[in-house]
Amino acid sequence: MSSITGIEWMIVILIAAVKMGTPLLFATLGGVISERAGVINLGMEGLMLIGALTAFMVSLYSQSALLAVIAAAIVAGLVTLIHGLICISLKANQIASGLALALFGTGLSGVFGDKFTGQTINAIKDIQIPVLGSIPVLGKMLFNQNALVYFSYFCVLLAWYVLYYTRVGLNLRATGEDPEVVDSIGLSVTLYRFLAVVTGGMLIGVGGAYFPLVLTSFWVNNLTGGRGWIAVALVIFSFWHPGKALLGAYLFGAAIALQLRLQLMGFAVSPYFLDMFPFVLTITVLTLATIRYHKKGISVMPAALGTAFFRGEKH
Repeated sequence: MSSITGIEWMIVILIAAVKMGTPLLFATLGGVISERAGVINLGMEGLMLIGALTAFMVSLYSQSALLAVIAAAIVAGLVTLIHGLICISLKANQIASGLALALFGTGLSGVFGDKFTGQTINAIKDIQIPVLGSIPVLGKMLFNQNALVYFSYFCVLLAWYVLYYTRVGLNLRATGEDPEVVDSIGLSVTLYRFLAVVTGGMLIGVGGAYFPLVLTSFWVNNLTGGRGWIAVALVIFSFWHPGKALLGAYLFGAAIALQLRLQLMGFAVSPYFLDMFPFVLTITVLTLATIRYHKKGISVMPAALGTAFFRGEKH
């Protein structure tokens, strides 16, 4: 392989990393927002599948990608509301509820998606941003993408700004750190947690919508291929920060792109090993990052994460 071919091959992987990492980014951002308020959401795989099926159906009948994305966000947000009612209002176990949500979403998408198997929709086209798209390497990687990729950039910036530079974000993070203090100053812990859970669910739904609208243009059961579970790990890997969520999503997007590229090239490695590769990388990076922070004595996990709030009681 010549040096030029090698460089071109690397550029292809980088471009694919953004394209493949974007659904992970939406889902991870949704998880970060939810968990910053103290509510764990392990149902990302199910929510992404619900978002994917909703987007496919709406796009198929309306021929509008915009309506498809909006519908996916709304439906996923409404389904996440069930998780919120169970965990926030009824104060049930968040992990059990999240796992049930994942199974529910997977089953629901399978039941209603069966009749759409094999049908196709129009994919969202790439749009090159003038001037920025002409920058070597970075231009092709970041500014010659589809509208949902550009929307993900906006979501990262907005999440970062709201969480760290607005009163709403401060109150939301305080809800995940010490809900008793938030309650003591007259703010509603329940309201902030519901706001975070539903907003997070909507973003996860958009991540699911990305699959049929950009990556495949068709529907098959389990279309997301376990990406929701990678997003669950990425929330922890990002240490609950929107900027690190972007870096993590693109890292794993590159791993997935590399896996697919090696399979297409007929690389002499078991296809089962290549399928395992993104998940092995998830475990490895997560373990190393956690050890690094523990050695520094840093705890970035929201203190009240996974803890139900009982008004008037200390935990």
